[in-house]
Amino acid sequence: MSESFDLLSTVEYGGCSAKIPASVLESILINLPKVTDPNVLVDIETHDDAGVYRINDELALIVTTDFFPPICSDAYEFGQIAATNSISDVYAMGGEPFLALNIAMFPSTKIPIEVYQKILEGAASVAKESGTIIIGGHTIDDYPPKFGLAVIGKVHPNNVITNAGLKPGQKLILTKPLGTGIIVAGKRLEMVSKNGYLEALKWMKTLNADGCKVMQKYSVSGATDITGFGLLGHALKMAKASKVNLNINSQSIPYISESYKLVDDGCIPGAAFRNLEYIDKDVNFQNIDYNLKMIMTDAQTSGGLLMGVKSEVAEEAVKELNSKGLNYTSIIGEVTEGEGRINIY
Repeated sequence: MSESFDLLSTVEYGGCSAKIPASVLESILINLPKVTDPNVLVDIETHDDAGVYRINDELALIVTTDFFPPICSDAYEFGQIAATNSISDVYAMGGEPFLALNIAMFPSTKIPIEVYQKILEGAASVAKESGTIIIGGHTIDDYPPKFGLAVIGKVHPNNVITNAGLKPGQKLILTKPLGTGIIVAGKRLEMVSKNGYLEALKWMKTLNADGCKVMQKYSVSGATDITGFGLLGHALKMAKASKVNLNINSQSIPYISESYKLVDDGCIPGAAFRNLEYIDKDVNFQNIDYNLKMIMTDAQTSGGLLMGVKSEVAEEAVKELNSKGLNYTSIIGEVTEGEGRINIY
């Protein structure tokens, strides 16, 4: 029974599309007490991927957590994707993950317990690949199931990469294709091909480790990973935190090809519309293809890195990322002077 259990049958919104809308979250976070500890290098103020705490002049810890309902049918792959997504926040800030805890909600009386075992095994395989040791965790009984990790990474205090680190003149590079949220919705509605679904799974299971190495090599100071708020939601958070404007070329956006047709057929997840509402006042669309607009607001799970790279080395960085198997990696725009807006052309 466990081998054939379809985890997607337990959810309407899975993966990072299950996030609280960005506008609602911001309205809550703004009223929280400000952190005053001088060793806190990054906190929630810039809506960054993780918190960073300085231990000494040579070491800072990156602390993050992420979990969500099923994003795919298979339990082992769900564990892989959830772990890859959780670890990604460390990579997005330029760090090296090394410790983690499992965070799980699983309905042991409604779903075979073997399914939970497969989720844990999938997560363990990704942890091993990333050099991360899972040293414990916590499980409660809850439906639908949810899974993720609390992760600790390490980074030199001078090499922390943040949402607020973009500089005018930089090129914007995206390392993974968009469209995974649309593809998964298509899977749930039986509208997507097997190959399209498998491609989405492949990218959601791909660690951002190589992207992180390239960022450190080229002294990147501003980056984020693309998850539940979509490309434009996360890009807008970066623009605001960095106090810059972004120009994005919609024709350069990498996406899984089948996602375009799915949008054409009306398969658009609700999270895309929530993300579009969030960015509405701060993003200027110049005669943009509607399908591309929805792909750019599609909620991603375990998405790629969006980074600002010095113009003179951007092409070289793309080639290096392509050579590491990140063949969708593209320059999608540039950073300009400004106060937190995006222009899409």
